[in-house]
Amino acid sequence: MANIPIYPGSSSFTAGDTPFGFYDSDAAFTTDADRFTTFASRRLGYPIVDVELQDLNFYAAFEEAVTVYGNEIYAYQIRQNYLSLEGANISNDIPTVNGSSSLAFSQVTPNMGVIIKLSEQYGTEAGTGGNVDWHTGSIALTASQQDYDLGQWAVDELGVSGSDLEIKRVFYEAPPAIVKFFDPYVGTGEGVMNLMDSFGWGNYSPAINFVLMPINYDLQVIQQIELNDTIRRSNFSFEVQNNKLRLFPIPTAESLTEMPNLYFQYLLKSERLANSITGDSGSISNVSNVPYANPVYTQINSVGRSWIFEFALALCKEMLGYIRGKYDTVPIPGDTVSLNQGDLISAATSEKEALIDRLRSYLDETSREKLLERRALETDYRKKELEQVPFPIYIG
Repeated sequence: MANIPIYPGSSSFTAGDTPFGFYDSDAAFTTDADRFTTFASRRLGYPIVDVELQDLNFYAAFEEAVTVYGNEIYAYQIRQNYLSLEGANISNDIPTVNGSSSLAFSQVTPNMGVIIKLSEQYGTEAGTGGNVDWHTGSIALTASQQDYDLGQWAVDELGVSGSDLEIKRVFYEAPPAIVKFFDPYVGTGEGVMNLMDSFGWGNYSPAINFVLMPINYDLQVIQQIELNDTIRRSNFSFEVQNNKLRLFPIPTAESLTEMPNLYFQYLLKSERLANSITGDSGSISNVSNVPYANPVYTQINSVGRSWIFEFALALCKEMLGYIRGKYDTVPIPGDTVSLNQGDLISAATSEKEALIDRLRSYLDETSREKLLERRALETDYRKKELEQVPFPIYIG
């Protein structure tokens, strides 16, 4: 085995010494890389004992720690803002940093875009909007025929499979209620007809009192007419099962003079599926393509850098433990010495887990939800404190 040199006690970082080179051009990173090497080697026992690492190992751990720190920060930001980001066009909607789209320096204001998009499905089912069109069709009724196959109608009229048809509403278009409107004040001696003529409204049909009665009166009358036609005067009903329409009672030649066609509204299931899948290769479609670049080390504050130093030290312990684990014991004159690889790996594992948990807990405490809760508590406590202030009575 070749005699591989170990850490000599000093280092000099140059670009290209890290595995990925993410931060090699950052002046603060290059300065702290050598400082961290000195810090970590001394924490591992140098110069009392040899540290079986090279400066490249320290640099690799330092780069990984910065990257892990950035990943945790940005993963938290993605969780916070994903509902506001989904569907955004990366090229057009995301700011550009150093020639590429990145949200690293952006403040994302929550918006209702995706929430409204999610609620469109309910509008579709209720017939009040949504992202799927309701179409209108009609079928000619035949005397003495009670059952009608709307699935076959879809094949004949639309050229689509009957299973693609979903009936949403069946109705008969009766004359609108306004044509049946009757104003009891017209022609009853109240002088309304003459008044309407004087304003040039005498040609309106039907005659409506525009002057004395409030608008809610007209609305109530129209609603009364519609409910009367729908409930008290309705002479047919229907049921739809698997796009099979059955009418009650069976249409007759006499009834067809008033209702020759039956209208219905429907949607196509294929359109519902097609409209539910949108986007393109340039849009944010999942958490993996939310554009966050690696952090800028220069802009990481002292709190973040302290965490990075500790995490990188844990990585160095882990590497040193694996290296020393190559040999269980080392022979010395007259005896053997057991190495502490187990202690190093155990300590490194627990320290890394504790640091990750601490960072995630800190991020959770600074979430919008937690900050709003804290502000609400502060407001409550402030009110309680102000209640203790005496209120002087002024006599003027």
